[in-house]
Amino acid sequence: MSRIISGAAGGVRLTSVPGDNTRPTTDRVKESLFSKLESYDIIRGARVLDAFGGSGALGCEALSRGAASVTLLDTYPKAVAVIRKNLAAVEKAMGCTGSGPSDATGSVAHVQQSQALTYVKSVSGPWDLVFVDPPYAVPNEQVSELLEELTSKLAEGAVVVVERSSRDPEPVWGEGLYCFSTRQHGETVLYYVEPDEVEEQAGDEFGNESGEDAEEIAA
Repeated sequence: MSRIISGAAGGVRLTSVPGDNTRPTTDRVKESLFSKLESYDIIRGARVLDAFGGSGALGCEALSRGAASVTLLDTYPKAVAVIRKNLAAVEKAMGCTGSGPSDATGSVAHVQQSQALTYVKSVSGPWDLVFVDPPYAVPNEQVSELLEELTSKLAEGAVVVVERSSRDPEPVWGEGLYCFSTRQHGETVLYYVEPDEVEEQAGDEFGNESGEDAEEIAA
């Protein structure tokens, strides 16, 4: 069973989605991911989209760590039900009532049963942080199509985290996006992507890690 690692709801246990329709991000990978995002100081106050919610672990973790708003999507009805259950547990720990604003944090969370691409096409954003963590069976072409649609709806300084299998080739980022860091954790690869208008600043802003960090493999 997964858990919230840190923040206002740290330690809360999360329910898993039954069956094989979802692939949860392990706590080890999640801890590395959020440690990196914390180092960028991007989570607190962020507008977050969790495009393939699963159990809602990534979106709930962001909420616990101070995100201003989180939207969680999934097409699988059982996953949507689990996301709502986990979100309720996190909000309770944070002192929230329901999925509206919290007096303590000012955060807002929304859950919607929807395909990621359909949803992104229907709204204007903008988002500061986006998690793109589809099942590994989803082909890179579909991931690239979603990213292309997302590009114009990212806020300045936004970060997109894409999780894929290490056995698959790196996705094509297309015009408007720049992959500034890659981390491998066993069979999982995390790609950290940003709007490429800040590419020249990436070295200074993120510790000049787009070179050697791209080759780093976590134990």
